[in-house]
Amino acid sequence: MTPIRVLLADDHAVVRAGIRQFLERAADLRVIAEADDGEMAQKLIAAHHPDVAVLDIQMPKATGIEVTRWARAHHPQIGILILTAYDDDPYVMAVLQAGANGYVLKTASPDEIVQAVREVYEGRSFLDPTIARKLLNQFASPSTSPLQIDDPQGYEALTDRETEVLTLVAKGFTNKAIAVQLTISDRTVQGHLAKIFIKLQAASRTEAVMRAVTLGWITTNLAP
Repeated sequence: MTPIRVLLADDHAVVRAGIRQFLERAADLRVIAEADDGEMAQKLIAAHHPDVAVLDIQMPKATGIEVTRWARAHHPQIGILILTAYDDDPYVMAVLQAGANGYVLKTASPDEIVQAVREVYEGRSFLDPTIARKLLNQFASPSTSPLQIDDPQGYEALTDRETEVLTLVAKGFTNKAIAVQLTISDRTVQGHLAKIFIKLQAASRTEAVMRAVTLGWITTNLAP
């Protein structure tokens, strides 16, 4: 199996060493480069073309948000995972708007961070469950939703099973965890998500969830 090639950027050497250690315990992950500031992260991304770049937000010379914008403009094929201690709404929204594929807090378990890297590598979005609940509760009211719905009738209704899948996505569950809960295969979950994206005209899991919340199709009571 070809390992997932990861670039790790954080301005704290001890933090980088700890993250690298548990990332490389996973047989399918390999850290190929490390950066201690945003400019170095950009140079290493350009030089090594990693599969996934794991970035802190607050770094010298260029923030994780700036690196994300730059990567989306110059290396759009690279998955971007933000791994940070910040859960402030402005940071979260700025990162998502910049084009990051995932946002995970440093309080997450090593297994959750490893899974987030895998999800981003496979082209899926990943939000820390804490962040997902916070965002969805914040945007529960249509008046504060970032997604305006001009014509609610323009969206095809979800089936009961698709609603179940999307509700679990909103709670931060991975495809594998959803498959276990619903006693279906990972491939079936992916198939449901593909149909959900088409019906909600969404490009990511986050966008699909936000739109479904705005339409009132899924609950915003996201306690596990």
